[in-house]
Amino acid sequence: MIVKPQISNNVCRTSHPLGCRQEVENQINYVKSKPKINANIKNALILGASGGYGLASRIVLAYGLNANTMGVSFERAATEEKTATPGWYNNQAFSEFAKRDGLKEKTIVGDAFLESSKESIIKQAKEFFDGKIDILIYSLATGIRKDEKENITYRSTLKPVGQKYKGIGVDFMKEELINVEIEPATEEDIKATVKVMGGEDWSLWIEDLIKADMLSENALTLAYSYIGPEITKAIYRDGTIGKAKDDLEETAIKLDKMMQDKLKGHAYVSVAKAVVTRASAVIPAMPLYISILFKIMKDKGIHEGCIEQMYRQFNEKLFSGKGAILDEKHRLRLDDWELRDDVQKEVLESWNKVKDNDTLKANADLNQFRDEYLHLHGFGFNGINYDADVQI
Repeated sequence: MIVKPQISNNVCRTSHPLGCRQEVENQINYVKSKPKINANIKNALILGASGGYGLASRIVLAYGLNANTMGVSFERAATEEKTATPGWYNNQAFSEFAKRDGLKEKTIVGDAFLESSKESIIKQAKEFFDGKIDILIYSLATGIRKDEKENITYRSTLKPVGQKYKGIGVDFMKEELINVEIEPATEEDIKATVKVMGGEDWSLWIEDLIKADMLSENALTLAYSYIGPEITKAIYRDGTIGKAKDDLEETAIKLDKMMQDKLKGHAYVSVAKAVVTRASAVIPAMPLYISILFKIMKDKGIHEGCIEQMYRQFNEKLFSGKGAILDEKHRLRLDDWELRDDVQKEVLESWNKVKDNDTLKANADLNQFRDEYLHLHGFGFNGINYDADVQI
């Protein structure tokens, strides 16, 4: 099949296997170019390992710390008419490169929310790992969670809380501003979003792993969050997703106490910076904010993607020899450069200058956003012939 990007409303419905392979290889090469990280991490289980921070964590753990990695994700294979999801190709590429480089890895496709999956994954982990798990990365990015006990399927929503949201967004493929209006969330919307994206399932995983005696002494677990600036607060941190992130962060404090008591271990939420993901591309205000942010952070020489942040997280925030570097709310902060006063001052100045499509292009780096979004789906890489037939 000849595979081209099919994008509408900031959603790409195709992915290119060779380009996804290239994206994974680029991240691996970045970590290979950096010094090894000194930490007592032998075995790593990554839930949500096929993209974004989960994939970047897996690559840093494997290539930066020489850890054995087991990655779990819920991805779709190709059919005769449709390409696979990008995560499917990312998984294949990681497995290929890890095997080539002599790293022990196992990749499982499954719904990590399901109790039956938890049992199966823990059973496979016992067989795969030589010993117990030293770190669990919880990075599930999905909009749906089935609760088997209640027989209810919960769906997360992206809505403001308390009042209607009115703001500007951007179609980054057409380079056009769009007006966005979203009705406020109901209590059911909030409950469902917390159920899908909050900390309950993370907690269940830790409890099940402790019951199975599969977490090592001093084990670590991390989940990822985002705070962001005032500009995005109404739709993100003060909205339904923010309620879920609050729950995730409260869960981390409870889990940390439990892990300290039982294992001398720790649980942390790591607050990352804004990056281009398949999710952030469809959150109103985020593509515009990120495009402005990228321009300013690049000018200051402090722009980072997922892989750069994850390397910095493990190298500087967790395993620098000084202990975990946390804020007053017990969180790792990788958004420290994004939220610097000088950065946010310039972001706000540029944001306020965006009035129409011409001022949009002058103040935001839409090319960088678009390039990174295309790369997530395997498009836009030099050296790949996108007019050629490819095995999907």
